[in-house]
Amino acid sequence: MKKSSSSSSSSSSSSSSSKPDSVLPQKTPDLTDHYTLGKELGRGLYGTAYLCTDKSNGKQYACKSIPKSKLKFKEDYEDVLNEIEIMHHVSELSNVVRIKEAYEDSESVHLVMELCEGGELYHRIRDEGPFTEKKAACLIKTIVEVVEGFHSLGVMHRDLKPDHFLFVSKDEDAALKAIDFGLSVFYKPGDTFCELTGTPHYIAPEVLNRKYGLEADVWSAGVILYILLGGYCPFDAEDDTESFGKTFDQILKMPLDLESEPWPSISDGAKDLVLRMLDRDPKKRFTAHQVLCHPWIVGDGVAPVKPLESAVLSRLQRFSAMNKLKKMALRVIAENMSEEEIAGLKKLFKIFDTDNAGTITFDGLKKGLRKLGSNLMDSEIQALMEGADTDNNGTIDCNEFLAATLHLSKLEIEENLRNAFSFFDKDGNGNITIDDLSQVCTDFGLGDVRLDEMIKEINQNNVCSLDGQIDYSEFAAMMRTKEETS
Repeated sequence: MKKSSSSSSSSSSSSSSSKPDSVLPQKTPDLTDHYTLGKELGRGLYGTAYLCTDKSNGKQYACKSIPKSKLKFKEDYEDVLNEIEIMHHVSELSNVVRIKEAYEDSESVHLVMELCEGGELYHRIRDEGPFTEKKAACLIKTIVEVVEGFHSLGVMHRDLKPDHFLFVSKDEDAALKAIDFGLSVFYKPGDTFCELTGTPHYIAPEVLNRKYGLEADVWSAGVILYILLGGYCPFDAEDDTESFGKTFDQILKMPLDLESEPWPSISDGAKDLVLRMLDRDPKKRFTAHQVLCHPWIVGDGVAPVKPLESAVLSRLQRFSAMNKLKKMALRVIAENMSEEEIAGLKKLFKIFDTDNAGTITFDGLKKGLRKLGSNLMDSEIQALMEGADTDNNGTIDCNEFLAATLHLSKLEIEENLRNAFSFFDKDGNGNITIDDLSQVCTDFGLGDVRLDEMIKEINQNNVCSLDGQIDYSEFAAMMRTKEETS
């Protein structure tokens, strides 16, 4: 089932009358300037995946090519851009396939991403049958961690199924990674959705009733768990039409079968978790965090103490611990990101900028963090506010927010660090000097910074020399040093 342009109960359908000229907001080089396309890896409804090789270093990736001839309406173009934006937004999660870059030409849109060569989870289920409880617990833990990670970033997946998880390699213990976010949507706390969307056998009952939220992702994961343990789908009527009416009736009404083979030999703990994930009442259904704390999942390990924090809060806390130069460098990097790379962060910004003023006030930050489930003291919120407000004007503008919430994986990209260093090295002599810092501080509106203290702060981790200037190796070491947060 394809997604329409409407993503929440409050939104309205946009016109399909005029197709845009392009999907991406900016022109890109040709894919073949940088990559060589190889064999076909797989084919979907809208795109085909190919093996592709980076011409500069021989590294292999997967390239999903989507012919623009299949994009008939304006909404189709918007959906592809939405998928690219979400991929950039969530691909730093450990069990999500990472997008490298996107290209567009007159014929197609191309998404270059991490190569996973182990095949779909669906195929392993088909070929191996039901998994052992230990293996099933390991797999569902990964899947639910993906769900919790998505939700912490303000994204709902909406199409979880075994086909959308790939193994990195064919090894028995290979890592599992989520792929395909074509039906995923950004959301704000309190949003409810009304579209009938997803894959029929995995759709939650409230989706069929056209009023649902994040809980629907847990239901879909629960269906996957049932399949991992039982070897078959719990809701799988032989429908005689494409409407899936009988399957939907089963989802809405049929008691869950935990009596047929192999269920009598499956542990009570496993069956308890299946029942809690497939509770038809979304208010009673387990949250992703509760699933991860269930004894059958935890086993001999230690359950997570608290739900995964909102990405905004954890990244603001980390940013507050950084020195001023690193904060400014992150702003330079953020301002040079493509629109699709930072679109997700801009949507998170709107949670706090409720009056569309373009800035976040103390009250806006406080209310936004509460919406995301954080109950910090005013003093803690003020500390976050001061940490992100790099120009000390009492508010956080969008560029400051982007810098503060940018994922630190961007610091692993050499080009980003080189570009940031060049920005600070005003005279191009290969070093950042006191004079350079003075000019940069003026550019950023930081008129009250004592430069000697700034240099001392930069050197607190002993990554820089004490000669009053910073070369590139010292700068890169400083940028890649991890801050300790309380």
